[in-house]
Amino acid sequence: MKNRIYLSLRHVVLCLILASGYPQFALATDTVESAGVSNERLQRLTNQLNQYVDKQQISGATIIVKRRNQTLYHAAFGMQDIENKIPMEKDSLFRIASQTKALVSVGIMMLQEQGLLLLNEPVDKYLPEFSQTYVAVANGEQGYHVVPANRKITIRDLLSHTAGIGYRSKLAAKAWKDAGIVGWYFAERKVTMRETVKTIATLPQNNHPGEAFDYGYATDILGVVIEEITGQNLAQFIAQNILEPLKMQHTFFYVPNHKANKLAAVYSSSEAGVIRAPERKGMVSQGNYLSTAGVAYSGGAGLVSNVADYAKFLTVLLNQGEFNGVRLLSRKSVEQMRVNHIGDIHYSAGRSFGLGFAITEDIGQTGELGSNGEYGWGGAYHSSYWIDPAEELIVVYMTQLLPAKNIDDHQKIRSLIYQAIID
Repeated sequence: MKNRIYLSLRHVVLCLILASGYPQFALATDTVESAGVSNERLQRLTNQLNQYVDKQQISGATIIVKRRNQTLYHAAFGMQDIENKIPMEKDSLFRIASQTKALVSVGIMMLQEQGLLLLNEPVDKYLPEFSQTYVAVANGEQGYHVVPANRKITIRDLLSHTAGIGYRSKLAAKAWKDAGIVGWYFAERKVTMRETVKTIATLPQNNHPGEAFDYGYATDILGVVIEEITGQNLAQFIAQNILEPLKMQHTFFYVPNHKANKLAAVYSSSEAGVIRAPERKGMVSQGNYLSTAGVAYSGGAGLVSNVADYAKFLTVLLNQGEFNGVRLLSRKSVEQMRVNHIGDIHYSAGRSFGLGFAITEDIGQTGELGSNGEYGWGGAYHSSYWIDPAEELIVVYMTQLLPAKNIDDHQKIRSLIYQAIID
């Protein structure tokens, strides 16, 4: 009887904590210290994330920190849905947008390992509409004229975002807008990505292949390459080859009904704090991710996930292609993904780009705590991740803030994690 009363009291206390919006933790001091991290110093991260919530710079967030295959920090802060008084939980779901790209990039590498494609092959081998692409070239006061691309786009161009196909079309912006392709958001579309990519192939591109880093629709095209080669839609391929083997049970292109209550609301920065994004469809909105009839599986920005699921996927990369006895890639494929594939093309100070994510090459130029050789990326809703092989470290941070203004959380999270390493 005493045990039952004790458990009941614990349950009541837990409910009160959650109702207050107080952060949830999964911390074990002995585990943290044995992994070479100071538990006391790590609490600076807790204090900082609480401040962002208290100052209404974010509605809420979740974060997971792993080192040496041990989870050292897994916490939820603030609210999943302010208006409906739903606290953020460690298993809350987030629109991860461009973090989708890493899974699709791994999928492409898996196909190469199966002998189904090669990175230096032209994409028109699989998508004939890319047999001849065109580039918009400035033409004085007349605007621009269109010229044939100087060579064919390769699979590797797409993986490294040097194909010349950017989200922000420059000279030919009107042509892209008239074609109905603006931005990265496709969840509400009633046509497949295959049809959308056919349209993309006809439009004037920003640059000749291999001449510039132009971040954009390349991974959506790669998703369609996967579909053409395998005969599956991208959702089926990702589920069968990545999600199911890794037991990633909380990652979807469209959230099923039984998980709908876990999807965090989208908020936008404002001078008065965060404000709820409208329900209307479009990039700055709650989006169409709860649809059960979605058909546009965007390889560039379509997935919904949570920090624990995404950390499983990143562990595969940290462990040279394997996690919990499941091998997705060989060590050599992972090595190929996390080296510079854009040469001297400018990306940002101290960083280059590999096959699916940015690579840190010179921490002296970045001016941030970290390690040479770390790699990662983020998403439009202000989520972020990175892998640091030198420190055997994985960090996944998720929130839903679009647009994100006047907030330095990405930089401070990085600083406060690295300052906690003491070995």
